[in-house]
Amino acid sequence: MTDYIVRATAADGQIRAFAATTRDLVEEARSRHATSPVATAALGRLLTAGVMMGSMMKNDTDVLTLQINGDGPIGGITVTADSKGDVKGYVQNPDVILPPKNGKLDVGGAVGIGLLTVIKDMGLKEPYSGQTILVTSEIAEDLTYYFANSEQVPSSVGLGVLMEKDNTVKCAGGFIVQLMPFARESVISRLEENVGKITSVTKLLEAGYTPEQLLADLTEGLDLEITDTMPARFYCNCSKKRVERAVASIGEKEIREMIADGKDIEVKCHFCNTAYTYTVEELQEILKRSRR
Repeated sequence: MTDYIVRATAADGQIRAFAATTRDLVEEARSRHATSPVATAALGRLLTAGVMMGSMMKNDTDVLTLQINGDGPIGGITVTADSKGDVKGYVQNPDVILPPKNGKLDVGGAVGIGLLTVIKDMGLKEPYSGQTILVTSEIAEDLTYYFANSEQVPSSVGLGVLMEKDNTVKCAGGFIVQLMPFARESVISRLEENVGKITSVTKLLEAGYTPEQLLADLTEGLDLEITDTMPARFYCNCSKKRVERAVASIGEKEIREMIADGKDIEVKCHFCNTAYTYTVEELQEILKRSRR
C-alpha cells in the first residue's frame, strides 16, 4: 500500500482530524540516511507528524519546518513538509544505538531534554515560529503540548513506527485530532473517551489498521465525515544548482583553498543525502559568479 493522508471532520465540524500511513516514506528516509532503528523511529515519527501538519496548510507555496533539538545522542531532527503531501528530513547522528526501554525503542532517551520548534512560512514578511519544551521527548506528546500551548488548539497526536528484525520499516503512521473552539462538552467528553481507548498506534498499524479505521475508532459515535485523501511521499527538491548556493555561501577564502587543492569536491544534501560533485573548473565558475 502506498502512503496517503486522510483529512476528515466529525461532530458537524466540531472536530477536525488527520491520519496517515507512512511506511514507504519512512523506509525511504531510513534507506537514504542509513539510520539505526531508534533514529529511524524518531525521524519516522516526526516525518509522519510533518506530512500531516503540512496538509493543514492552504497554499501550494506554504512550507512547514519541524525542528527538535535535545541533549540526547541523536542531536537534532529536522523535517520539512509542504501542503501537497511531500516531506523530507534528517537526524544529526543517524547511527545512534541505545538499549531498549520497556521492550521498545528508546526514542525519548535518544532525543533527550530540549526544545521543539515549529516554523510556518506562508509567504508573509516573517514566518510564524512557535516553540515549546519537550515534555516527554517521545514526539507525539510533545506535539500535543505544542498545539495546546502555542496554537491554543486542544489536540491529540498519536505516532508510531515499527521495525522489522532486519531493521527495515514494517509499518508507520499516525493521527492528529483537534477540537474546534465551539466544540460542545458532550463532544469533548466522547472524544477523550475514544482517544483513551487507543493505547498503542504501533499495535493498531501492525494489525493492519488503515488511516480511515484509525479515524473511525477515534471519532466513534461522532459522525465522521472524510473530506479527502491525498498521497504522501518522501521528496526532496534539491538539485546541483540549489546545492551550489550552499557551496557559494562558505566564502571566497574557503573556495580558493578547494581550488588550490586541485581536486573535485563532493557535497551532500542534508535532507536526502544525494551527493553532488563539483570539479575545480565548476568551483572557479562559482567563485566568479559569487563576486558579481
